[in-house]
Amino acid sequence: MAKSVAAPLAQRPLYQEVAEHLRQQIFSRELEPGSWIDEQKLTAALGISRTPLREALKVLAVEGLVTMKLRRGAYVTEVSAQDVSQVYHLLGVLESDAAAEVARKASDAELAELNKLHEQLEAQAQQRDAFFAINEEFHHRLLQIAGNRWRSQIVNDLRKVMKLNRHHSLFRQGRVAESLAEHRALVQALLARDAEQSQALMRAHFENGLAAASAG
Repeated sequence: MAKSVAAPLAQRPLYQEVAEHLRQQIFSRELEPGSWIDEQKLTAALGISRTPLREALKVLAVEGLVTMKLRRGAYVTEVSAQDVSQVYHLLGVLESDAAAEVARKASDAELAELNKLHEQLEAQAQQRDAFFAINEEFHHRLLQIAGNRWRSQIVNDLRKVMKLNRHHSLFRQGRVAESLAEHRALVQALLARDAEQSQALMRAHFENGLAAASAG
């Protein structure tokens, strides 16, 4: 009997590839907040038609990274002080709830995984890019363990908007050390399975992050 041949995995649609390309340009500040997105220049540079570019811009608009202005085109979103405050507030609410959930229900192996990520974070305190990446991975993994996909989806979108902030809290002098100390206390509360303390520490972590971002 002949073996069945598995169908090849479908590639991502072109507009999704374009959206990811633009997303990374926005996060790296190649496209600055408030800047106009030159569609003609981009289509020529990427060798694509306007259709996938415009579909990509719609995706980024839904994520809050791009703002569409009538008869003026697309612009990289600028975040106001109020935007930053609201995003940090929601992240604090959602991720503190997730931390409490993790303290209550995570397996020993999952808690050990979070502890290992924190140790990596400690080791990369002097390497900003690596620190940012591991910090994001820690929060992402905590949300995965908490297990609410709707919360994870909302947090993912909010974190994308937070990356638009020119005065990200971790840019402030001394904030990395403060953030590490907050993470250290949070991990200890998680390992102790103290849901109330884990929730309070995560909420405080975001409140302190907002204060640092606002001071920038």
